[in-house]
Amino acid sequence: MALALAGALSFTAVSGPAAAQARPGGPVNGFADLAEKLLPAVVNISTTQAAPQRAERSGRPGAPGQERPEGSRPEIPQFPPGSPFEEFFKDFFDRHGGDRPDAPQRKATSLGSGFVIDAKNGYVVTNNHVVQDADEITVILQDDTNIKAELVGRDSKTDVALLKIKTQHPLVAVPFGDSDIMRVGDWVVAIGNPFGLGGTVTAGIVSARQRDINAGPYDDFLQTDAAINRGNSGGPMFNLNGEVIGINTAIFSPSGGSVGIGFAIPSNIAKTVVAQLKEFGRTKRGWLGVRIQGVTPEIAESLGLPAPKGALVASVTPNGPAAKAGVQAGDVVTKFDGKDINEMRRLPRVVAETSIDKSVPVEVWRKGKAQTMQVKVGELEAAEESGLLANAPEEPEKPKGNGPKPTEALGLKLTGITPELRQQFELKADQKGVVVTEVANGTPAAEKGVRPGDVIVEVGQEEVKAPGDVAAKVQKAREQGKKSILLLIERQGDLRFVALPLGQG
Repeated sequence: MALALAGALSFTAVSGPAAAQARPGGPVNGFADLAEKLLPAVVNISTTQAAPQRAERSGRPGAPGQERPEGSRPEIPQFPPGSPFEEFFKDFFDRHGGDRPDAPQRKATSLGSGFVIDAKNGYVVTNNHVVQDADEITVILQDDTNIKAELVGRDSKTDVALLKIKTQHPLVAVPFGDSDIMRVGDWVVAIGNPFGLGGTVTAGIVSARQRDINAGPYDDFLQTDAAINRGNSGGPMFNLNGEVIGINTAIFSPSGGSVGIGFAIPSNIAKTVVAQLKEFGRTKRGWLGVRIQGVTPEIAESLGLPAPKGALVASVTPNGPAAKAGVQAGDVVTKFDGKDINEMRRLPRVVAETSIDKSVPVEVWRKGKAQTMQVKVGELEAAEESGLLANAPEEPEKPKGNGPKPTEALGLKLTGITPELRQQFELKADQKGVVVTEVANGTPAAEKGVRPGDVIVEVGQEEVKAPGDVAAKVQKAREQGKKSILLLIERQGDLRFVALPLGQG
């Protein structure tokens, strides 16, 4: 199963849920009144994009290895010279553009959905993937009025885009609601443009919350069983108060159609992005300057952390906000600006939503106890543009001569760094640590992905320079009654923590 935006066997660009509470005045007997009120605010999005011209090529058409570019016309079939079919197809292709260089450029058209959030100024929200490659964007109102739209800004990380239309036609807007109060089982209503049909209303419930479908770094989708199909992308998911609590974005579909598993971007993520796009034309996200990973029960035990929660800092960006505040690799971030970080993926979202240059308290777990430090939040986009996100090289290590003989520990064969190993495993010239040269089959290390060429930088959050250091720290941890030990491993410049069970000495 793959992740995609508009096809079969995929998560596909489409629609999602809408939430429910009892309507004032009595029980909910249907969605007709709600749909009648909301339909004028939902629009269809039509985009056009110039299709690529067919490139010239040598050799006869259709030869192996010469693929026809998407959007180009089919090749003329090959027939024996003088065949009547040859003349027939040549005449047909000449009349319809065929291979002529002066043939009019074809345009690809795609459809999506959107909704008006500001009737006075003509702001329309949709998905980024609906408009990202468009040369021309048209917003189609409920009464079939067509209006050319201007792209105000878009954000690929959350798949949100903001459009603006200018018209004397009266518009109807809908407000954002609070997606955080939505509960599993709440009714939702989705309105959109599936398969170009326009103005289609479906209903369902919130099936799940906080879904991660690997669509982006801030995945926190609402899941719904409301019928959603291709063309619903960018359309609103409403609660029963008529508030937008999600933007329908993707479906899981083995068939290409709705199977009752749709996903929507929560409104509390979308409205922050929309506000920034409206003000700046781009996003301005908070930035901490750390690379993180999840905390497993083994990692928690090895760190003395009471429960497997938080975000484990694998590395800290030099000169970034976290580094300046004293955050270190091996720290576990448990709170950020007063908000509990119970799981790793919550931290990026919380940081991104924090105001730039704001000084916030960050609580970390370090060497068996909690510590709090003040961090001045930076700007992610500015860091990306300046290259701050690239890892700076460490200070060169002084030559140490021949390393000790290989030492076996934890099912690993280890050795000091030598010129030969630097060349064999393409290690950096200033690489520090101990090299893994062999991993025993069937061991926890092998199961957790440790492989030859990995470099152990720390053991138990203390630096190691020789295989004997690793063996000594493993033995010490066993004597202290620990069940696992934490290794910091570097592979081709990437750092990650791995907790390995100690077993018997």
